[in-house]
Amino acid sequence: MKISVERAVLLKAVGQAQSVVERRNTIPILANVLIEAEGDTVSFRATDLDIEVVDKAPAMVERAGATTVSAVTLHEIVRKLPDGAMVSLADDGTSGRLTVEAGRSNFSLATLPKEDFPVMTTSEYAANFSAPAPVLRRLFDKSKFAISTEETRYYLNGVYMHVADGEDGKVLRCVATDGHRLARIDADLPAGAEDMPGVIVPRKTVGELRKLLEDDDMQIAVSVGETKVRFATPDITLTSKVIDGTFPDYTRVIPQGNSKKMEVDASEFAKAVDRVATVSSERSRAVKLSLGEDKLTLSVNAPDAGAAEEELIVAYGADPMEIGFNAKYLLEIASQVDRENAVFLFNSSGDPTLMREGNDTSAVYVVMPMRV
Repeated sequence: MKISVERAVLLKAVGQAQSVVERRNTIPILANVLIEAEGDTVSFRATDLDIEVVDKAPAMVERAGATTVSAVTLHEIVRKLPDGAMVSLADDGTSGRLTVEAGRSNFSLATLPKEDFPVMTTSEYAANFSAPAPVLRRLFDKSKFAISTEETRYYLNGVYMHVADGEDGKVLRCVATDGHRLARIDADLPAGAEDMPGVIVPRKTVGELRKLLEDDDMQIAVSVGETKVRFATPDITLTSKVIDGTFPDYTRVIPQGNSKKMEVDASEFAKAVDRVATVSSERSRAVKLSLGEDKLTLSVNAPDAGAAEEELIVAYGADPMEIGFNAKYLLEIASQVDRENAVFLFNSSGDPTLMREGNDTSAVYVVMPMRV
């Protein structure tokens, strides 16, 4: 194999691949990226046995072929090469080395046989559809903060993507929860997604997927099966196993009768929570919200560190009430709001609180209160 690739193109392709590779591997070949050159493209394939990413890039292919080399090492080399350099990768198939050349730099890297590289089997997908990148980005970005990190409840370690009944018919919905807070985001159902099985997309996959969704004009081809999910652009294909488990019935957690409504400027609210939480001890991080007519008082009382209080003008006309929340959860939910106003719907100090963005019901958040 012998190819020449422009450094920026190579860096992007290898960067996408190496981020999937686990740093600590018991199987040496999993630390490598499979480089396959044919025609006028080169593809870089990496896997951790749960996720596989294939990134194609244009290249001048002098000699077609394939080899595997350390993904992290190759990425580091390419990253440190000068901008605009032409990088040549050559492997003669017998020496067990890959030569990387650019200008006056020359590297020789150990390779492993391409036959040993595990390629994820293709599976039958029950539904194939395409969706604009900004739509998928919103679905996953706004829900991923609520993904659980508790390994025991592994079925909560991802985003549940499924078809659900929205207010105006069927929607494509993403839900994540860790038991303390919940995010439920809806988008219009793309054509072809009607028969999609509900799948739990793992946390790592959600992180990797974010890189495919940067381009606003891009259409993402999505394929969903019972055990795998695939997201593809013309250059990058990300295939992942889904979490084998049943996502709990989240509809029971979303309160229906919360009638005490508070409307507040979302960014002002987030900044105020951040300020008063500065004095709270890390362990509790509890912020108390005291609601009166058109006024909200945020307060923190940490006996070991001090106390803080801040007043905000809000739109609130119900009975006065006090309720406490974990500051981190409040901040994360408030920072999801793209519109000016966040609407909080309370019931009592012991019941879950609902939050949404203005009158938009396509993004709904639930947060459990704390005793303060």
